Amino acid sequence: MKAYIAKRLAWTIFATWVTLTITFLLLDFSPISAGGATFIDQQVQQGMDYEDAVALYEQQLGHGDTALERYVSFLTGLATLDWGLSTTYNQPVFDVIANSWVYSFQYAVPSTIIAVVLGFAIGLYSATHQYTKGDYAATLFAFTGISLPNFWFAIMLILVGGVWLGWFPTYYTTDVPGILSLANAHQLILPTVVLTTAAIASQMRYARAESLEYVHADFVKTARAKGLSENEVTIKHIFRPAMVPLITILVGDILGLIFAGSYIVEVIFQIPGLGLVSYEAIIQQDTPLVLATTLIPVFIAIIGNLCQDIAYTMLDPRISFGDR
Repeated sequence: MKAYIAKRLAWTIFATWVTLTITFLLLDFSPISAGGATFIDQQVQQGMDYEDAVALYEQQLGHGDTALERYVSFLTGLATLDWGLSTTYNQPVFDVIANSWVYSFQYAVPSTIIAVVLGFAIGLYSATHQYTKGDYAATLFAFTGISLPNFWFAIMLILVGGVWLGWFPTYYTTDVPGILSLANAHQLILPTVVLTTAAIASQMRYARAESLEYVHADFVKTARAKGLSENEVTIKHIFRPAMVPLITILVGDILGLIFAGSYIVEVIFQIPGLGLVSYEAIIQQDTPLVLATTLIPVFIAIIGNLCQDIAYTMLDPRISFGDR
């Protein structure tokens, strides 16, 4: 187990390096952004030569050296936690991340927990009540939740719940007593619903498919014949073996839905979290900030996959890491 964890940690460092290197190259060789073009145009109108204006813009972005020197400087700063200065916010990148991550996690964490608990519960119920009205309703919900585009669903919720009915605010504001206040929880309901709907539907679909493999298994029939209650049969003999393959897709699927959806949700609801920060950094070609906001989900995803692999032994002690 120790050798496996050490090997996976080494792979984590390598995978993170590859991802950040690709992101760095894409940003470094991309054309000047719209904001950069506006800055250059302003300098030219003030009498500066075009070449000098471009050089000034690149200097402000930290592009004064060669690509290799910029890349080495980036890796050095990454290792020393000196992530550079954000040109979008005119602050150190570390401070921007420190100020914005809490806004993302305050709705992403509840969305993840609700999606996993309800998704698995609905999927398990649907599998053990196959071809009933409850099963058909759960299947309809799953297909509907997966099919709804997040951006359209978010706009419809704002239109109906915020504009027509006036039950919820139409955008997020930081002018609340605190993140643990009821006012803050109230304005996070719609973003949480948007993210949770698709995530629950996805987890329900997987949980139902995996649980169906064990509903009519011989060991399940034997457990019922021994007089075990239906709840014990469902939890211990159906859901537990189904959890092993479910864990395989849990981290990647949930993170994909949550982090990808956070861009749409935070832009639409104007939540000043990592998604909105990353979006604005991409638009402005704020390379240090883009790389930092890329590092966080990549690191969480890779560490999450390591944790799920280790969790296999808790669910099925027969699994060995010797050959992995």
